[in-house]
Amino acid sequence: MARDPRLARFGLKGFNKPKKTPRHKTKSHVVLSRHREGGELKTKLIRFGSQGSDTNQTPAQRRAFKARHAKNIVKYKSPAWWANKVKWNASKTRSK
Repeated sequence: MARDPRLARFGLKGFNKPKKTPRHKTKSHVVLSRHREGGELKTKLIRFGSQGSDTNQTPAQRRAFKARHAKNIVKYKSPAWWANKVKWNASKTRSK
C-alpha cells in the first residue's frame, strides 16, 4: 500500500497518532485517522481542540466537557472522541 502523502505534509509519525499543531489558526491538534467502516478502510484528516484555550485544568472542567460532548464522544474516531482521548483524559488534569 502506498504511503499517504498527508503524513509527511502534516509531519505525522503514522496513522492514528495525534500531534499538536502550533501554527493552525483555530485547532490545536491534528490526526490522520484510519479505521474500518462497513468493511472498507477509511482515512480522514481530523483537526480537534481549541487553539490557545486552557483545557483540563480541573476535574470539574473534565466532567463538564464529557457531559457537553457525550453524544459525539460515543462516535468512534470523531473529533470529540480524539479530544476526549488526547486532551481530556484524567492523567492530563493539571490540578488534582
